[in-house]
Amino acid sequence: MALLSEPSTPADDAPSPDDERAKPKSFSAILHDLAHDDARERIQVADLLAAMKDRAFGALIFIFAMPNVLPTPPGTSAILGIPLLFLAAQMALGQTPWLPKLIAGRSMLRSDFAVMVAKASPWIARAERMLKPRLTTLSTPAAERLIGCFCLVLALVLAMPIPLGNMLPALALCIIAFGILERDGVWISIGVAIGIVSLFLVAGVIYAIIKSAIFVLARVFA
Repeated sequence: MALLSEPSTPADDAPSPDDERAKPKSFSAILHDLAHDDARERIQVADLLAAMKDRAFGALIFIFAMPNVLPTPPGTSAILGIPLLFLAAQMALGQTPWLPKLIAGRSMLRSDFAVMVAKASPWIARAERMLKPRLTTLSTPAAERLIGCFCLVLALVLAMPIPLGNMLPALALCIIAFGILERDGVWISIGVAIGIVSLFLVAGVIYAIIKSAIFVLARVFA
């Protein structure tokens, strides 16, 4: 008589260590590891570039765009827009992410970085729970080049000194960055849609500024 196989136990169905190793760490987990790495006194931009490896585009675009979603001192968008221009241009050209030493070498105390991560992690983790690989045609190399071109336009707008013109482009870049991180085409699509709306709004602001300047000049020299 054939022997009956024993029913599988929950332990049998649990993921093996190999499966766990094969699954890439989440963005929030990588930030947590860097923040609690006692071997580091300071955290450099280059450290995150190395930790994220092939997902560095999404991570760094998010980090440089995120501060501009909130009201910031004048000139902040121009400073943070320069690295975004580098990253978006490289994505559009299909290159591996790279930053000049002047930018990659910028650092902050690990304790300060840990405080920042502690504040941002709940929001990042909440976003990660909504992310999953879907519409993956938008995360192919060819699609990422097109997305890189669009991000380059948004980064150019972000770097310009336009009153209140940096928040929506920055939000669009953050959402696109999350989509790139997790190969989620839905989030990429939402980010692109917000980016298109932001470009129309910025164009309206620029038009209003130019029209006002022409009106003032006409009154002065009338």
